[in-house]
Amino acid sequence: MFNRNPNLKIEAVSAIQVPPETLLAIRRLCAEAYGEDLAHLFAVYTADWHILAHLIDLLAGHAMIVTRWLQAGDGPMMRTAYVEMVATAPAYQRQGIGKAVMKKVAVVAAQQQYDLAALCPADTELYGHLGWKYWLGQLFIRSTESEETERPALIPTPEERVMVLRMPTTPPLDLGQSLSAEWREGGELW
Repeated sequence: MFNRNPNLKIEAVSAIQVPPETLLAIRRLCAEAYGEDLAHLFAVYTADWHILAHLIDLLAGHAMIVTRWLQAGDGPMMRTAYVEMVATAPAYQRQGIGKAVMKKVAVVAAQQQYDLAALCPADTELYGHLGWKYWLGQLFIRSTESEETERPALIPTPEERVMVLRMPTTPPLDLGQSLSAEWREGGELW
């Protein structure tokens, strides 16, 4: 059980099964929660899953899982459930909806056998209580624009902070190593 409110329903929906009217409701919810229009980010991020929180018929919370490929040091690429667009309608914040959504994110990421879950948090209080840990090492974005070598160039991103959640399939990780992610055109790097 993810919540104590009997009227709160949390569901995971494959992105390809989300009806257009629900996508519009998600975009409205995120714009309201973030105080800005995020349509440009929805156009860039390719969602795999949407986690939806409904209070009766009202969409009250959301998170989106996007597949990204993270690499710790020189280790193997990890198929990562990267979490975007975590939002709760302002009228329902601080009522456990975000917590319930993020618990469902962890369940879906494990069920879908992701190697790791990660996010770039705006507010860390929620995530820390749910077992998410800050990556302590340097963060980089891998760019394919390096002509000198076959390896991608690593662009440092010292201003960013990333949190990770280990999955049942997560390989041994040293959170002090460097961590890199692929370049994303048009969106936020992390």
